[in-house]
Amino acid sequence: MITNRVLGSVLLGVNEQVNCDDCISAFGSAGSFSAGIHGRKTITPNLSLLAGIAYTQYGEGGYNVTSAPIGAFALRYDFVDWGSSRPFFDIGTILSPSEKVRYTRSYTTSLGPVSVTGQTSSENYGVYGRAGWISRLSARDEVAASVEVWQLWQRVKGYSDPAVAFNPFDATIADGTDRTSLVKIGGQWTHLFGSNIETNINGGWVQSFATHSGIVATVTGDGTIVPTIGNQGWFEYGGRVGFRITKGWIADLFLNGTAGPQPVGNTVHGGVGLRISY
Repeated sequence: MITNRVLGSVLLGVNEQVNCDDCISAFGSAGSFSAGIHGRKTITPNLSLLAGIAYTQYGEGGYNVTSAPIGAFALRYDFVDWGSSRPFFDIGTILSPSEKVRYTRSYTTSLGPVSVTGQTSSENYGVYGRAGWISRLSARDEVAASVEVWQLWQRVKGYSDPAVAFNPFDATIADGTDRTSLVKIGGQWTHLFGSNIETNINGGWVQSFATHSGIVATVTGDGTIVPTIGNQGWFEYGGRVGFRITKGWIADLFLNGTAGPQPVGNTVHGGVGLRISY
């Protein structure tokens, strides 16, 4: 759920300044493979639409998402008539309705280790609201601070362990939904060096709460097993360096990741993009 949200946040301009021209960007990233397009469009002087789509593949710690389309869109209301220092608000969603996944389950018996991998499908959904304050310190500098509240859901379709030569505690997993709520407190700074080099750094602390797993397994010899998921905190970070090739054309190098204890853990996702501003 967290990796899906981090990758989806790129589609909502997490590495870009809060207020800027209309643009569209094509990008590709590694660490977790992702490729897609995203951009923003001014609807009124105060209201903008941010949206994007991507195809991703990622995995860690026993799970592997082999195919996942992601879509995201949000509305941003920026009180530009208040002057250079003003509030802004976002409301949006990230959708990944058709994912192909593999889950690996490993355990040790008196006769040796066992590792089995089941295949199924899943869906990820997230909605969020964001309230922040933006300050245009100069023609070259924009800083912003914000608070975000997220609700995430991950629905997994039921599956069973595949037939293998040795699996005394085989498992059947029923359909179920995991969910969690998040609060993120963060900030960002965008700066223009000279006339060609754009930079952005962003980061924030995230805390999960009201986390619950609805994935229930029936294991031979053990009966029904109901998992628990604890709440935790972690740091999220990102950045971008852009080079203005010519008027309206920018080549971007960007990075996003998480830092914290498992199961979120330490992750890095980096990529390149070509952005057209108009």
